Amino acid sequence: MTRSTQRLKPFFTFYGGKWRAAPHYPPPQHATIIEPFAGSAGYSMRYSDRNVVLVEKDPLIAATWRYLLRVTPKEVLSLPDIRNDQTVDDLDVCEEARLLIGWWCNKGSSAPCKRPSSWMRSGILPKSFWGHAIRERIAHQVDVIRHWKLIEGDHTQAPNIKATWFIDPPYQQAGKHYRFGCKQIDYNQLARWCRTRPGQIIVCENVGASWLPFRHWRDIAANQSKHGGKISKEAIWTWRRDE
Repeated sequence: MTRSTQRLKPFFTFYGGKWRAAPHYPPPQHATIIEPFAGSAGYSMRYSDRNVVLVEKDPLIAATWRYLLRVTPKEVLSLPDIRNDQTVDDLDVCEEARLLIGWWCNKGSSAPCKRPSSWMRSGILPKSFWGHAIRERIAHQVDVIRHWKLIEGDHTQAPNIKATWFIDPPYQQAGKHYRFGCKQIDYNQLARWCRTRPGQIIVCENVGASWLPFRHWRDIAANQSKHGGKISKEAIWTWRRDE
């Protein structure tokens, strides 16, 4: 059966996500894409027909993906709105659905929110926050990713197979805002690990990082968030290891 080549829109937004920038990165050269620091899987969302393996250490993000991989469109459409005076804990839904709704209570957060942000409460951009339009988007897309796989754990638990590796860790300098951020990463070890992945390797960082021989790639508009600025000076390291 031929899978859909639909380029999906984000199931949720995440601080440092690569959905906007993904079309500018090298396209995948293998049938399998592995994202060892999955986040909101911005790169894989552009190539949804590939065999995608998401590896995620943060249990809140992993739980969100587990929910998305199993939930039916009908169940998504039945999820409730959240009023400005409510928190997600007030909603009569499962914990994973609360996480999903929480991501949509703010844009580009590093953790799901409990209550609607001031931007959401303002009602200025109703299609950018939790509500009818987002439910419709997610319900329309969930069946497309049924073949994706999730591994909850750190990058070392990814299968050591030939694939396109899109490696987007918390950045060495800017990655302090994540729940499992730069202070928990041994970048020398990560560099050795990246160099030994079989296949096509794409590693993301900011300009100035030196744990791999990064080159300046492009300046991109960052997701709007309380942590991020408007422009991110992105760097990249690419490699092929086909033996």
